[in-house]
Amino acid sequence: MPPLARVGAFWFVYMGALGIFFPFFGLYLRESAGLSGFEVGVVVSMLPLVGLAMQPLWGQLADRSGERARVLAGLVAAGGVAQLGLGIADGFPAILLATAIAAVFWTSVMPMSLSVSLAILRSEGIHAFGIARACGTVGYLVFVVAFPPLLAAAFGSAPPGKAPPGLVWMFPSVTGVALVAALLALRLPREGAVAIRARRGGLADLLRHPPMLRMLVYSFFAYFFVNGPIQLFPLFVQSLGGGIDDLSRMWIWMVALEVPLLVFSGRLLARLGSRSLLLFGAIAAGLRWSGSSFADDLAVATALGLLHGAVVTGLGIGASLYVEEAVPEPLRSTGQALLATVGIGAGGIASNLVAGWLFDHVGSRATYLACGIGALALGALTFAILPTPARPERTA
Repeated sequence: MPPLARVGAFWFVYMGALGIFFPFFGLYLRESAGLSGFEVGVVVSMLPLVGLAMQPLWGQLADRSGERARVLAGLVAAGGVAQLGLGIADGFPAILLATAIAAVFWTSVMPMSLSVSLAILRSEGIHAFGIARACGTVGYLVFVVAFPPLLAAAFGSAPPGKAPPGLVWMFPSVTGVALVAALLALRLPREGAVAIRARRGGLADLLRHPPMLRMLVYSFFAYFFVNGPIQLFPLFVQSLGGGIDDLSRMWIWMVALEVPLLVFSGRLLARLGSRSLLLFGAIAAGLRWSGSSFADDLAVATALGLLHGAVVTGLGIGASLYVEEAVPEPLRSTGQALLATVGIGAGGIASNLVAGWLFDHVGSRATYLACGIGALALGALTFAILPTPARPERTA
């Protein structure tokens, strides 16, 4: 099987597992587990909080060993099995602990997947990475659409605006899909650029490299304005009178623009550069969240959800491509892990806590407006914050 097909298959299944987990986790915590908005924010913050410590460690293990594909497979498998604990946990403290255990592995899968994919597909053409990553979006869409009807068929339909019965089965479902993804990760190529080993001392050089440091600052604020609103999105949909079926349908439109943008992300990078992609993503996030603060019905919120694809491509892929251009090849996994640690990790924690508190005390509209204005301001400052990416003279 060609490398692109192997990488694409992995992304399809891995993000299929995310399609079961992320859209419905907040709804499960609030409606099925009975947590408050602030407690929901604390629980979802546990994922990036643990990632702060674990992502650099897993990145260093992969770079120093050169076994990036095998480390990836182990992380996916362990993270999937750890999901079973979330299905058993009862009450805020137990759910918090189970989330922390899952986060030890699960939070490092995305940055490791990016570093492995970029290394394997570097010689496969300008569109190869974008196509593989788009396969992940398609997998996410398939599973996010298929899961609610399957749940309804097994346990009955949900009352309007409420969580469906049997939603706890999302966790063993994620486990099964993740184990398939782990098997596919074991089939990924393990030679060439993906097997380069890093020497000692490279991490210190990386942390002193100005483009990397500025990217970490930018990433922190990007996820500060984006992460909380997306984690609380199920509750926002509920505040507009929607339920799990509405949420599932909205995700169809949210990823509709994402697939073509990802497929052509290589060409966009060549024509615009990674900094322009980041500006594009930040402005899209600002428009979406500030616009959502004025939405009165699900139709308007759905239309604004089209900007989700621009946010993912601009901020998510743009940041990863910027780091790929700025770090030495032997430290590609560490670089992506640092990006996730500071952005999704530190920025995500702060965002989840602040957004959860705001959601409880001032409501969804004020929360979304504040995040939208912040993202617009960040977008306007993109070129002032980020220099042109360049690797340090010393190559780890």
